[in-house]
Amino acid sequence: MSSLLLTLAAATPADGENAIVKLTNDFGINLPSILAQMVSFGIVAFVLWKFAFKPVLATLDERQAKIASGLQYAEDMKAKLEATQHASEAQLREAQVKARELLAEAQKAAKEFVEKQQQEAVERSAAMLTKAQEAIELEKKKMLAEARTEIARLVVITTQRVLAQELSEAERSKFNAAAARELASV
Repeated sequence: MSSLLLTLAAATPADGENAIVKLTNDFGINLPSILAQMVSFGIVAFVLWKFAFKPVLATLDERQAKIASGLQYAEDMKAKLEATQHASEAQLREAQVKARELLAEAQKAAKEFVEKQQQEAVERSAAMLTKAQEAIELEKKKMLAEARTEIARLVVITTQRVLAQELSEAERSKFNAAAARELASV
């Protein structure tokens, strides 16, 4: 190609037409054939551009748009997934905090219930003990009273038997009263 340009540059302007013909003859170029081939190449290039390259480029552009859209969608989904994970972690932490609070409240309520039951049991046992002591004291007093009465009766009977014949009724009364006083003081 460079030799062709050098040859054209070396030709003079007066020889312009003869130089092109001579040059085409030297290289074996047929000018009408070249022009026909150039026109054919232009038509083929136009047809290819119109019906082959343009649809292929449009399809490539469409695919690139779909790929970009898919990548954008993937990024959006990734962001949403991260946001959802953060939200679920926050909810999980909140649920754990609430669970701990409920557990603490339940333990506190159970402790209070146990303490209340223990206190009531202590109060009931104290009341039962008090009643039992009162019943024992009452029974003791009753037994002592019965024992005094019985001892006084036995002393009187024994004294009557020992002294029955020698004492008068006034003396017997006097001894009975003295025995009753001694028993009452015990």
